[in-house]
Amino acid sequence: MSDIDSYDGGDSGHDVDYGQYSAGQEHDALDQLHQAHGSEHDAQSQFGVYENDHHAQESTDFSTGQHVEYDQPAAVHYESDNFTNYSHDASEDDHVFAAEGSEQSHSAEFGELDALQQRFDGAFAEGTEFHSGGGEGHLGVADK
Repeated sequence: MSDIDSYDGGDSGHDVDYGQYSAGQEHDALDQLHQAHGSEHDAQSQFGVYENDHHAQESTDFSTGQHVEYDQPAAVHYESDNFTNYSHDASEDDHVFAAEGSEQSHSAEFGELDALQQRFDGAFAEGTEFHSGGGEGHLGVADK
């Protein structure tokens, strides 16, 4: 910006007065930037196991016996047998197995960018008034 203040011709023989004259340029800018970024991650796992065992075994033996034997010298022979044999076997087996499981995972990311840019350019010239000789003239705002 330049300024020219009043000039009085004085001794030059001209009767001219200048007021104030201003001219210049203005440059303005607006810059705005907003940025955001984030992320998250979740994980969950759950497992369960159930197991049951059952064993049973049974065994039964039952034996009775009778044996009678008789001999006489006159060639008499007598023999008697009574036997009972009983056997019982049992077996039982149970097995239960259960498994349960779940697993979850989650991921998320985000990013955000907002930008605003604006330029303002302007030129201006301004003059107020001047006096010359016998007349008077005025300069107003020329451009702004």
